[in-house]
Amino acid sequence: MPRLKSVDPARAEGPAREMLDAIQRKMGRVPAIFKGMAASPAVLQFYLQSSEALSKSSLPATIREQIALAVAQDSQCDYCLAAHTALGRMAGLSDDDMLAARHGKAKDPKAAAAVVLARKVAQARGDVTDADVAHARKAGLDDAGLAEVVAVTCFNLFTNYFNHLNGTEVDFPAAPKA
Repeated sequence: MPRLKSVDPARAEGPAREMLDAIQRKMGRVPAIFKGMAASPAVLQFYLQSSEALSKSSLPATIREQIALAVAQDSQCDYCLAAHTALGRMAGLSDDDMLAARHGKAKDPKAAAAVVLARKVAQARGDVTDADVAHARKAGLDDAGLAEVVAVTCFNLFTNYFNHLNGTEVDFPAAPKA
């Protein structure tokens, strides 16, 4: 049961209403995470603006989703595992690709390096080694890609932690067991 009062999109007002209406138009529904975030329009705005900014990064959607799955697995966030399994499929990832990402792996060397680095960033609170960075560079991540791995990782930690605090009810099909 959610700890924060979910905002009913039909009864929302002001900026929360505008953002929830935009989500409804884009997704065809308003997922539970956004109803919880709407308790603070500033938090929902932070999420939406960050998501929009990261969608313009040099990392393709497939790698961003692989990072999201790896971080959600490590954070044990059932909501984000379910949501990013659905989003991963939409981005073109196979079930095998998504399961591999949850275990810190990927077929593509650049994606594998991004997922490994993301897990290290999350687990070591950003205190990665020179060897970690060198490995990622060797696999094809440039300065922009390295910075974006950190941003995508932190963004996903935010959603994982938000869902843990809120107890957000999973309203996506459950992710398969890893």
